[in-house]
Amino acid sequence: MDFTTFVLSLGSSAFVHLGEIPNPEGGPASKNLPLAQQTIDILSMLHEKTRGNLDEAEDKLLIGLLYDLRIKYVDARKA
Repeated sequence: MDFTTFVLSLGSSAFVHLGEIPNPEGGPASKNLPLAQQTIDILSMLHEKTRGNLDEAEDKLLIGLLYDLRIKYVDARKA
């Protein structure tokens, strides 16, 4: 597993918890906002702790993923 795969795995988990994609275990899409927030926080911490150690593509991936997840999280909280 490389860094990109790890980050995308965490991102997918957050999207599942936001109810954006179906549960990979076969269940329907459902929201679990506390778990979504926890995963977003983990990704944010990872970005902060790896600052200056990522290549440009990895940094852009994390920034973009965090942006998308935060927007979806705010939308999910409003619903």
